[in-house]
Amino acid sequence: MTRHGSMPAMIAGLCLLAGTAFADGPHLDRIHATGEVRVCIWPEYYAITFRDPRTGTLSGIDIDLAHALASELNARVRFVDSSFARLVENLTNDRCDIAMHAVGVRPDRAASMDFSDPYLVSGIYAVSSKSNASITTWSDIDQPGHVVVVQKGTYMEPVMRGSLSMATLTVVDSFLERQREVESGRADVFMTDYPYGQRMLAMTAWARLIEPPEPFSPTPYAYAVPKGDPDWLARVNLFVRAVKADGRLRLFAERYGLDRILAP
Repeated sequence: MTRHGSMPAMIAGLCLLAGTAFADGPHLDRIHATGEVRVCIWPEYYAITFRDPRTGTLSGIDIDLAHALASELNARVRFVDSSFARLVENLTNDRCDIAMHAVGVRPDRAASMDFSDPYLVSGIYAVSSKSNASITTWSDIDQPGHVVVVQKGTYMEPVMRGSLSMATLTVVDSFLERQREVESGRADVFMTDYPYGQRMLAMTAWARLIEPPEPFSPTPYAYAVPKGDPDWLARVNLFVRAVKADGRLRLFAERYGLDRILAP
């Protein structure tokens, strides 16, 4: 045993705490009363909370972890379709108890929600077309005449506004628009994160993923809960720490090819 204690002892301690009763704030009280935890997801988020368009089946790391959280709360999970554009609205209007779709921790969001401990960290990647010979490396992106697309409401929007000096930035309303802009040749690249970049490689024949030489604007991903309910936030944090300690987070990350971006 080290001076910090053994891993089995630490896991046992977390499991013991998981059974500890928290003071029922508004959300824990509602969850206990109804036997249901409402989880906001973005169903287009590959490997995170993705709904198969053919079968309607949900899969991804946060689908598995949402079921695990609900099980610990002795509740069933109800998934609520959401998006990053509707994140603030859905949390402040009590449409869900928690947003579990790899929410980037950003100062502008902190005014409207509280964040759990991070569980993933992703930087920004670029998606171009294999047929675009003018962009093959990261240094090719910010050049005169090039058009870079970002989706409104994502953290890529403010980052790229502040980092591009020669390329033109275009902001679109939907994730599909940014893909169409690049596939059609109207834009050279769109900016995304690691999970969505993997979706493009897996589900299209035309996409090329361009990785920066060093992590570019790495952003921690966490779960978001409505502000003003510290007991609920504490319970969510207990869950995040437990799945890190007992190996479930790594197991689910490996299942969906996300172990590369696990948070420490």
